[in-house]
Amino acid sequence: MPAEDTNTRAWQIYGQRQLDRAYTPPIPDRLGWTPWEGIGPGTEVLGDVTGRRVLDIGSGAGHHAVHLAQAHGARVTGIELSPTQHERAVSVHADVDGVDFVQADVTEYLAGAEPFDAAYAIGTLAFMDPHRSLPALRDGLRPGAPLILSLLHTDLHGRGPSTEVAPREQMILLRDDPPLPTQMWVLAPHLWEDLLTSYGFRVEAIDLLPQPDESATVVQQLIRARRLPTRPARVSSRPRSTRAPAAHAAVGVGAILHSEQGILLGRHRRGTLELPGGSVEAGESFAEAVIRELGEETGLIARTADVRLLGTLVDHVEGVLRVTVGALVHAWRGQLATQPDESVGDWAWHPLDQLPDGLFVCSAQILTSWRTDLPIDHTPAYFTPYVGDTSDATTVDGPA
Repeated sequence: MPAEDTNTRAWQIYGQRQLDRAYTPPIPDRLGWTPWEGIGPGTEVLGDVTGRRVLDIGSGAGHHAVHLAQAHGARVTGIELSPTQHERAVSVHADVDGVDFVQADVTEYLAGAEPFDAAYAIGTLAFMDPHRSLPALRDGLRPGAPLILSLLHTDLHGRGPSTEVAPREQMILLRDDPPLPTQMWVLAPHLWEDLLTSYGFRVEAIDLLPQPDESATVVQQLIRARRLPTRPARVSSRPRSTRAPAAHAAVGVGAILHSEQGILLGRHRRGTLELPGGSVEAGESFAEAVIRELGEETGLIARTADVRLLGTLVDHVEGVLRVTVGALVHAWRGQLATQPDESVGDWAWHPLDQLPDGLFVCSAQILTSWRTDLPIDHTPAYFTPYVGDTSDATTVDGPA
């Protein structure tokens, strides 16, 4: 039997048992979020509800709804799926001003109702699949409306909340009657927060409220959330024309690998010595470009977590804007080797105090942006660091 069908049957039986006993709970002096008197906050967590439309989710015998209407002037709708629970409420409180009791599925009811100013559920929302209830509540509450949920955290057997969004069996106990099995979503607070956030709520607080008897294990969690404003329609964008933009810039990366043996440099077929690197391809990040170029040129393998971007160097070559991003690679693996069909090979390690002449200018710029004390001559470039205050952009000049 599906979980929610199991729960519907259980609450139908529970309500009938209470009707047979003619039991009606008293109207409370304050709104309580746990089975224990005086534990936790009261009505104040809902804010000022005077004259406001408030939804009581799983209103049961109706005593909480009546309290809000009589003591705080709220206009309360008590929504209850179980016909016997609904009968308990209307048989006693049908004539209370400011309260309307409705027997219906809350998700179906909210689909056609005017949005409410606030909603709360005392121990009841855990009997519904949150992937069904939370979207309905988002649509059934006005932007900024509070949603307050009291939910089981740790049960009578000391079982804490689940770490996956799935129901589990929990028993409803009533005096000497046989326990009623139900399926409850007893979820860890972070899961409720993730669910609420994904469905358009902001979680403002989650409080754990233990039973006052220190020998007992039961803990309730009280979640205070708020319905976020409706997101505006996505803003469109379009190209200026169907023509490709005029090419005016070259974007590349260069990677510093520093070991006990020194800096890794390779020789380009045109004679310059340079760091591993190359042009950035469409759709990849700078770190991804570093990893790709490193693998293609040297055979070494690294992860994006091993790459720290140093900053951006900007200069001009024959009227073309050149943007070079330097990076420091902290870790790598694999066998260093010249790769076939690559322009750079003959890779070797060079001590920092014995760097060779003939460095490629972009590699020289990257090295001096990393270590300003290195005695390397190169044409100047404008350097903006990625680490620290980017307002410290400077011109990298090479020693005089």
